[in-house]
Amino acid sequence: MKTLMINASPKKKMSVSGYFLSVLKFFTFGKGTKEALHTKADFKRLLEAVGEADNIVFCLPLYVDGVPSHVLAFLRELEKRCRESGLHANVYVVSNSGFIEGNQSAVLMRIFENFCKRSGLEWCGGIGIGGGVMLNVMRILVFVYLGIFAVSMISGGTLTDSLRVLAHELAIVVFFNLGVFFYSARMGAAIRGKRKFGVKFTR
Repeated sequence: MKTLMINASPKKKMSVSGYFLSVLKFFTFGKGTKEALHTKADFKRLLEAVGEADNIVFCLPLYVDGVPSHVLAFLRELEKRCRESGLHANVYVVSNSGFIEGNQSAVLMRIFENFCKRSGLEWCGGIGIGGGVMLNVMRILVFVYLGIFAVSMISGGTLTDSLRVLAHELAIVVFFNLGVFFYSARMGAAIRGKRKFGVKFTR
């Protein structure tokens, strides 16, 4: 079984979609192959990779309640490829937005569901994540907290106090990511079992 995991953010580095895709890949036990869909230059490579996939996972940001323009163009090309070659893979989606409510991605999920119906692919569901930008910043802050911990230890701080502060900050990051971890674990299990996941929303 081959799972193709597509980071469809236009940002090439430190994207929110890249972060959530890494979390999901962890819960698929590293069995997924990660690819990037940043521009039209990626279309040919991805269309070839899709032909070998049993599962396709799109991870992308929400743009005006829909998909980014380069993703929409890719879906049109993928629909043609599916009709010509009779591809039949399972499709999962992870969407994120700056809105705090994850259900802002409801329209985007319907876009993918309709795309699957037209293409002959199997719509298996997705996760709509609210506050994605904040969660990505908190992920980056983990390294800042670790740096502060190291400086504190070098400058003669006590181990107990430094560990307490570090544990407190890390606990906050984990708390705000609980919904993402929970649904990613469930989606990971669905992908491994080639099962439907349904549409879930978290913030």
